[in-house]
Amino acid sequence: MAGPLTHRTLAAEPVLTSGNQVLVWIIAAVALAALGLAAVLVRQVLAADEGTDSMKKIAAAVQEGANAYLARQFRTLGIFAVAAFFLLMLLPADSLSQRIGRSIFFLVGAIFSAVTGYIGMWLAVRSNVRVAAAARAATPAPGEPAADLTTVSHRAMRIAFRTGGVVGMFTVGLGLLGASAVVLIYRADAPKVLEGFGFGAALLAMFMRVGGGIFTKAADVGADLVGKVEKGIPEDDPRNAATIADNVGDNVGDCAGMAADLFESYAVTLVAALILGKVTFGDSGLAFPLLIPAIGVITAMVGVFAVSPRRSDRSGMTAINRGFFISAVISLVGVAVAVYAYLPSSYADLKGVGADISTHHGDPRVLALVAVAIGIVLAAVIQQLTGYFTETSRRPVRDIGKSSLTGPATVVLSGISLGLESAVYSAVLIGLSVYGAFLLGGTSVWLALFAVALAGTGLLTTVGVIVAMDTFGPVSDNAQGIAEMSGDVHGEGAQVLTDLDAVGNTTKAITKGIAIATAVLAATALFGSFKEAVDTAVTKAHPSTSDARWLSLDISQPSNLVGLLFGAAVVFLFSGLAISAVSRSAGAVVYEVRRQFREHPGIMDGTELPEYGRVVDICTKDALRELATPGLLAVLAPVAVGFSLGVGSLASYLAGAIGAGTLMAVFLANSGGAWDNAKKLVEDGHYGGKGSEAHAATVIGDTVGDPFKDTAGPAINPLLKVMNLVALLIAPAVVKFSYGVDADLAVRIPVAVVAALIIVVAVYVSKRRGIAMDAGADGEGADGSPVGAYPSGSPAV
Repeated sequence: MAGPLTHRTLAAEPVLTSGNQVLVWIIAAVALAALGLAAVLVRQVLAADEGTDSMKKIAAAVQEGANAYLARQFRTLGIFAVAAFFLLMLLPADSLSQRIGRSIFFLVGAIFSAVTGYIGMWLAVRSNVRVAAAARAATPAPGEPAADLTTVSHRAMRIAFRTGGVVGMFTVGLGLLGASAVVLIYRADAPKVLEGFGFGAALLAMFMRVGGGIFTKAADVGADLVGKVEKGIPEDDPRNAATIADNVGDNVGDCAGMAADLFESYAVTLVAALILGKVTFGDSGLAFPLLIPAIGVITAMVGVFAVSPRRSDRSGMTAINRGFFISAVISLVGVAVAVYAYLPSSYADLKGVGADISTHHGDPRVLALVAVAIGIVLAAVIQQLTGYFTETSRRPVRDIGKSSLTGPATVVLSGISLGLESAVYSAVLIGLSVYGAFLLGGTSVWLALFAVALAGTGLLTTVGVIVAMDTFGPVSDNAQGIAEMSGDVHGEGAQVLTDLDAVGNTTKAITKGIAIATAVLAATALFGSFKEAVDTAVTKAHPSTSDARWLSLDISQPSNLVGLLFGAAVVFLFSGLAISAVSRSAGAVVYEVRRQFREHPGIMDGTELPEYGRVVDICTKDALRELATPGLLAVLAPVAVGFSLGVGSLASYLAGAIGAGTLMAVFLANSGGAWDNAKKLVEDGHYGGKGSEAHAATVIGDTVGDPFKDTAGPAINPLLKVMNLVALLIAPAVVKFSYGVDADLAVRIPVAVVAALIIVVAVYVSKRRGIAMDAGADGEGADGSPVGAYPSGSPAV
């Protein structure tokens, strides 16, 4: 894509035929069926036993804390949503109808993303105690009969995975329903309106990912540093004031945040596919990209129920892998049938396409099938690759565990080296997949970009099972925490939960890897959509010959190279801000937990209860306070680059962000996942077991990895898509005020300067905040404010 932006032959505006209208209605019905299955799974999960009164009490505290946090988060995000709604109305569009629809469906996308995240949290905090109760059946109270250990393990795992299945069905159901509704209502205008839908989903998901990630890891790091390292008590010991906040964080971060993240990946990939589908496949391009994920919805239903453990399974991961691969194979077969039943054998037979596409040689069915197959195969390979680097039974994690014998420094070094190495393999796989799909387009850039988007939809066919895998992790983690805090699950029952937690760590790492692959495919396809938007805007602007240099995407041009560097730099700054926020908040948690141990000595001997609610309050306030800076950076950085340096530099900025973001996200996710499971490996009795120096070393590694894998790493996924969507939305305005008859420096420069100034001020304010690590012995923060002196009111056990 080097050289000037070329003008394509514009096609006649596609209008949905009656046959395609019927197909989209059927797809909408499939989406509703997914929501219906979610309701069935909810009833199955809630029918399980909740365990003892003590377990119920702890679970209720976690539920109340998670609900309180999300309610406050949604109130905060509502301000951003309203502001974005009106700003979208100001951006150029072909008609008032498009502007209104784009803004309305921005809110719909944001609401659907919020609903997906909230449902994930709502059920997870009810499922966790049921999983713990199921495991308790292996070691019941005296006088109660003990159940078969294998049966107990399988029942606990089934409850946890079907909880994830509910979230998976909401993700695919709402994503497909929203996109189908836009196509049915707006038809030819659907791609422009879908930009708003995708932007709403991505923006809210990024905020939920960052906020939830800061909350969960501040509590987790604080709990580990004081509880495990300083006091030598277990991870979920009820004497630790941060335990409730830690369990709340698992739900608002890994459940709500990741569910919203995968929902926006689903929505944004559909947006990119439909925009490019309209350009390349005409009328069929507004229906076919919906057909592929609709098949995935059906296969996801099969996959969720296929995860049924067997006695012959080596571990819970075996059953999960089986369900995933069954779903993937059925999806590939279903797509092959759909492609050959729906698409013609020649591009000339596609209705509503331009001359440059209709004269293209080849079979559109082959392009579609191979592109989708690339996406499905990529998901399967990423799943195996990530599992290799993060499973406790594989050599990389065992090597980190062994390095604990020489102290925390070697644990940290080995984890960093593992993350860096694994990022290369993942980037190569994703890059080869993108390039392989691109080659399918032959001489047509637009067909090549559409093939990349179709590869993304192929990966979407596995999203239902992927989301279920992800939610399985925090549910298992919470179940172990509730069991340990209540003291009602011992022996073999406790080991069942430990094993499930280790599997959950792996599934979370795998889903992060696949989410990253989805983000890159979606961002690449959006890059193509950006090119289409620029081409259209250039045609209207009538640029002069002197503008050709600034319209060029040639990377040898200094302004474009600067844009590329800025894009990569934003990924680093965003990651640094997220990790720094966790560090500050975790420091506050450390001082609060230490204060409680110091001022209430009865906590350690069990005669006093900790003030759990104070830690929940600290994490809530810090997480919500830290949301603004990363969000402003993601939204305003493309504005500053585009209006100051031009559209070529903006395109380069996106390329730099995609490249750096891919490597950074995989590095952070895999390092953190490997450190976490290395700790589990030692806790299972290797290299000295719990309480040994090796254990302390792996706890340090896990603490470093917490903000890597659960805050900064996952937040890069929505960051990439938010920036691409902002660039796509502002592209017409950048072209209009930069080139041709309407060029106006009096508009461009003030917009760029204001955007840059807001970013600088936001980062400055963020860095000026007190760092709790600098607190003095009297418990005051660096800024003089009392650490932990936030008003209480959150739940206490």
